[in-house]
Amino acid sequence: MAEMETQKAVENAIHDVIASHLPSVEADLVQRVLQKIQPLLQNTSPGTGSDAAGLAKSLTLIHAGASQKEILRALLDSTEPYAARSALFVVKAGAATGWLGRGFSDDSRIRDFQLDVSQGAAAHALQSRQIAAGNASEMDSGFLSAFAAPSSEIIVLPLLLRDKVAALVYADGGQAGHLNQSALEVLVVATGAWLEVASLRKQSQRDMSAESSEHAEPVPAAAQAASSFPDPFASHAPRHAAPSKAEAVAASAETAPAAAAMSPEDADTHRKAQRFARLLMDEIKLYNQAKVAEGRKNRDLYDRLKEDIEKSRATYMKRYGSTVASQGDYFSVEMVRSLAEDDVSLMGANFRR
Repeated sequence: MAEMETQKAVENAIHDVIASHLPSVEADLVQRVLQKIQPLLQNTSPGTGSDAAGLAKSLTLIHAGASQKEILRALLDSTEPYAARSALFVVKAGAATGWLGRGFSDDSRIRDFQLDVSQGAAAHALQSRQIAAGNASEMDSGFLSAFAAPSSEIIVLPLLLRDKVAALVYADGGQAGHLNQSALEVLVVATGAWLEVASLRKQSQRDMSAESSEHAEPVPAAAQAASSFPDPFASHAPRHAAPSKAEAVAASAETAPAAAAMSPEDADTHRKAQRFARLLMDEIKLYNQAKVAEGRKNRDLYDRLKEDIEKSRATYMKRYGSTVASQGDYFSVEMVRSLAEDDVSLMGANFRR
């Protein structure tokens, strides 16, 4: 009994520390956004719709979004002064599919349109995570056939969430050549940052709600294994898109013993084990950012982080290795999800679960 009370006290202390630091984390993100967009604001050309006041108003609308989808809709609405047409394509499992469009003769046709990302501007933006600009010939011919080719330049901007391309934002000047690349870049960069702020808030609220419930419902292993970062496009599942690696992990996890009916006490142990594994991985990433980046690039994460991983594994096993949570293998699942972004091949040949 004493050991359980001590464990709960430690977990509560950890939670309190995270909650107390959340405002400063949000403030830090805000400052990073301002630092990132300031040069872009200076590069925007003067003129109708492209002045700093207009951009500030657009950023306010994006920041006012109460949900991730509202933020994304505000982004597309805000592109109107800076582009004749714009569209957002969701990136999942290497495919880009239409989500919303603005300025087209029929915006609804954008939804579920599969964009070719194997070549041209879309491929460059996805692979390099940089803005790709060019003439209409740089765009998917199927897209141009379905929606008519503009006479002006086109651009494709990657929307990054935690260093991953979550979506591609397409924009063109239509027939009149009305396109402001710098202003659009400001909007997309700011949107990605605000989405991360919204995620932090939601995660904090979810953790505090779970902590305050003595008999919390079991958290499905699928939901925890996929990602602790909410997917703003989770409900968007186009019929032609293959399941992502995270979704495949989630589907298999639902059949695991940990997802079956269990007592409130066992469910609570599973939930705490998942949370503890996530905290351990977050700590590794925090103190080894350069190694994580190089490990992903060279596909040898385990070799570069072996000492930290094994220390954390020992800590995790000491606490949960002999409990019912051992059925879930949450430490390994979270390691692949968090460090390797659900691509186990990035862990390297020497990785063991």
